[in-house]
Amino acid sequence: MSKPNITGTSFLPVTKSELKKLNWDTLDVILVSGDAYIDHPAFGVAIIGRLIEFLGFRVAIIPQPNWQDDLRDFRKFGKPRLFFGVTSGNMDSMVNHYTALKRLRSNDAYTPGNRAGARPDYASVVYSKILKKLYPDVPVILGGVEASMRRFTHYDYWSDSLKQSILKESEADLLIFGMAEKPFAQVLQLLDRGVPIESLNNIPQSAFLAKRKDIPGNIKHPTIELPSHEECLKSKAEFARSFKIFEEASNSLNPVRLIQKTGSMFVVANPAIPSLKQDELDLYYGFPYTRQPHPKYWKKPPIPAYEMIRHSVTIHRGCFGGCSFCTISAHQGKFISSRSEQSILNELKEVVKMPDFKGYISDLGGPSANMYKMQGFNLKACHECKRPSCIFPRICKNLNYNHQPLISLYQNASKIDGIKKINISSGIRYDMLVETKPSDRKKYFLNDYIKDLISKRVSGRLKVAPEHTSSKVLEIMRKPSFNIYKAFHKEFYSICDGAGLEQHLVPYFISGHPGTSDSEMAELSKELKNLKANPKQVQEFTPTPMTLASTIYYTGINPYNGEKIFVEKRNKNKRIQKNYFFQ
Repeated sequence: MSKPNITGTSFLPVTKSELKKLNWDTLDVILVSGDAYIDHPAFGVAIIGRLIEFLGFRVAIIPQPNWQDDLRDFRKFGKPRLFFGVTSGNMDSMVNHYTALKRLRSNDAYTPGNRAGARPDYASVVYSKILKKLYPDVPVILGGVEASMRRFTHYDYWSDSLKQSILKESEADLLIFGMAEKPFAQVLQLLDRGVPIESLNNIPQSAFLAKRKDIPGNIKHPTIELPSHEECLKSKAEFARSFKIFEEASNSLNPVRLIQKTGSMFVVANPAIPSLKQDELDLYYGFPYTRQPHPKYWKKPPIPAYEMIRHSVTIHRGCFGGCSFCTISAHQGKFISSRSEQSILNELKEVVKMPDFKGYISDLGGPSANMYKMQGFNLKACHECKRPSCIFPRICKNLNYNHQPLISLYQNASKIDGIKKINISSGIRYDMLVETKPSDRKKYFLNDYIKDLISKRVSGRLKVAPEHTSSKVLEIMRKPSFNIYKAFHKEFYSICDGAGLEQHLVPYFISGHPGTSDSEMAELSKELKNLKANPKQVQEFTPTPMTLASTIYYTGINPYNGEKIFVEKRNKNKRIQKNYFFQ
C-alpha cells in the first residue's frame, strides 16, 4: 500500500511517537479494536474516535493488539484517565474466523494482506479480561456488533451451546449496544465529571450487571424480565420465548427495559434511543476523516475491507426488511435514520479529492440500498406496531416508500465535478419495486427508480437476494415469494435489452437454512435451470447470535407459533444441500 495524499486533517494516534508529537502525556480514552485502524466512517472505531476528539477529549487507538505475548500492546499507552473502549471490530470475531462448517478461515478482510490470525476468538472477551487484569481500577466499556448481539443469553454456534451475557464473561463494566454515538457521548461526559462507572445505571442503550436490589426503580419506561439464563439452559422453549421478547422489543418504537437473571446477577439493558435525527447523523459523518488506513499500514499489503468501500458513501442506517437470519435490525434498528442530501454530497466531494479516485463511486447505500428517507405516514401507528418487517409478508399500507428522494440524490450526486458514474452495490429490496399495484408504482416513483437504477447505476452486475425458491423456506426467512424475484428478473433484462446494456443480475442464495431439506434444494435447482440462472453467490447458513434463524436452528422451534421446524445440522448433508446449486 503506497503512501496516499490525505483529504482530512490527521489520524488519531496509534503509536507513542504520535503522542509525543502531540505533546500528550496522558489520554482520556483508549480504544481497543480487532480491526486494523482505518479512518473512514464505514468503520465504527473511526466514528467513535472522531466523536471523542470532537467532544474535546484525548483518544488513542490500539488496533489488533497481540494478546499472546507479554501484552506490550495493551501496556504501551498506560492508563487512560477515564476508560478503555473495547470492540471486536466491524464483525463478530467468530463469524470473521470460521466458515459455516466451523473450519478456520485463511483470511481476514479487516487486516492488511487479508491475513488471518490478527485477533483472537471471542475478541471482545479476551481484550476485556486482559485490560481488567492489567488495570483493574480502570473501567472497560464494550461496544460493536459482537457485544451488542451477545448482551443476553445467546446461542453460540461455534461451541454449540448457550452462552450467558458477554457482560458476565468479559468482566466489563458497561456495554453500549446498537449504534453507540449518543449513549457513548453521555457516558464520556459523565465520567469526566467524576461520576463513578457503577453509578451509570440510567444511560439509554446501555447494559450492566446488578443484583436485584440494586436495579434502579421508577424509570419512565416499562421493564420486562426475560427467562433467566438457567431457565434457557433447561428449556429450549424458554430460550425461544426469550428471543421473541427480545426481538419484539428491538423492533418497537416504544422503548422498554429488558432484564435477565444470570447466576446471582441480572443483566439490565436500558431502553434504546429512538432513531437518530438527520442532523445527528450529519454530524457523525461530517467529522474530518482522512478516509485512509493509518500510516503504519502504508508499506503493507492492502486491506480488502477498505479497498471495497474506499469510494463508497453510507446514506442511511437501519433496515425494515426483518430477514430472520440478519442482525441489522437488532443492532442498527428497524426504523430508518437518513442523512441529509447535502451531507452526502459534501462527503462525495471529499471522495473526489482522493488521489486514487478515477470518477466512479462504488456505492451510495446502506443495509439495503433503497430505503433512504422511508418511514410510516402515521408514526403513531408505527408506535403500536409489532411487525418485525414493514414489507413482509406484504408491504405495510402505512409505509411511505417513495423513491423520489433517492432519484434526486443520485441525479444531484452525478452532477458533482469529477464524478463520472454513481454505482449501487448495496443490495436492493426489489419486492418494494415490483410487488406493487400500478397506481402505487406511479405514486412512489417506482418505475422511475427502476429505470434510473438499471440504466445508469449498475457496474455490470446488480446484487439482489432472493435467498431461496421454496415458499416454505422463504416464509421462515421472512423473504418474498420467488415469483416476485422472477418478475424483477424479467424487468431487469427487459430494461437492459431496451438500452443495449450488457448487464447481469447476481442473485444471492442460502443453503442449509432452517426449514430446508433436500426436496427444497431440488426445487431450487429446477427453478434456477428454468431461469437459466447461474448463481455466483452461494452462502451456507451460519447461525449468528440473537437472530430468529439461529434461535430456530438451536431449538427447532418457531418462537412465534411454537411450530417445530426441520433443521439440518449434519455437515455432510449441509454440503449436499449446497451442491444442488451446481447440478
